[in-house]
Amino acid sequence: MTTTPPTPPLDAANLARIDRLAEALAGADAVLVGAGAGLSVADGDAHAGPAFEARFADFHAARGITDAYSGGFYPFPTPEEKWAFWARNILLQRYESGPGAVYRDLYALLDGRDFFVLTTNVDHRFQNSGFPKDRLFYTQGDYGLFQCSVPCSQDTHDNHDAVVAMDAAERAGAAAGTPMRVPTRLLPTCPRCGEPLTTNLRSDDTFVQDAGWYAAAERYVAWADTHQAGRVLHLELGVGMNTPGIIKYPFWRRVHENPEATYAALSLEPGTPREIADRSILIDADLGAALAALRERLIV
Repeated sequence: MTTTPPTPPLDAANLARIDRLAEALAGADAVLVGAGAGLSVADGDAHAGPAFEARFADFHAARGITDAYSGGFYPFPTPEEKWAFWARNILLQRYESGPGAVYRDLYALLDGRDFFVLTTNVDHRFQNSGFPKDRLFYTQGDYGLFQCSVPCSQDTHDNHDAVVAMDAAERAGAAAGTPMRVPTRLLPTCPRCGEPLTTNLRSDDTFVQDAGWYAAAERYVAWADTHQAGRVLHLELGVGMNTPGIIKYPFWRRVHENPEATYAALSLEPGTPREIADRSILIDADLGAALAALRERLIV
């Protein structure tokens, strides 16, 4: 279970902005949510911090790895060590952690409304919180899927059983004196061409967009096309400037083109173009505390 850390109190300025956001959400015809890594961080994810440090103390001592993101790009000397790290990481991030109160608050705020979620997160917390799959488009992949590393096809493969087996074998090996490696026989290979499998996470031009990805993309485009006019709230949560072309810039453009639309951003450094500043609500506070306060205002 995820434990969300204590949050600082909201100041008067942000409380006033949350009041504005409550009015905008209550009066919205539809809500388009754009969710970035900051949403899961606020929910207490384990990409860094005490949970990651405890689980990966051996990799920290041997390789200096301090967080899941940097560990994902580490040049491990062997595939056996690479998959010892990745199997453990996938289990922690995808199958064992979350969701917490932040995602539950967001679902409570959106349940019963006409909404769609566009997210760069890959941790499955939306699905695990009860969000309907047909209202989600997770553009950057899924910790729960493997793909061919070549790739020889646009197929993906559920990885639960494989990562459980690799992790169990690695722990058994560590107990026997050979830590941080999985048996070579368990290294995942493509069932079609025999090349190594890899994670279905967008990092270069080998990323596989499978049939499910395209179906979700089509649902998102269809929803957005249907809601080009009217009181549409574009609610951006925990989105930074790492990949602004996916969420942030399209949201700004849609709000600019629709005079009835509103843009709201909850993050530590929100911003907005001057062209839509009068229809923007920027809340620079702890995201979890802000959503909890918003829920208090709208849900009895």
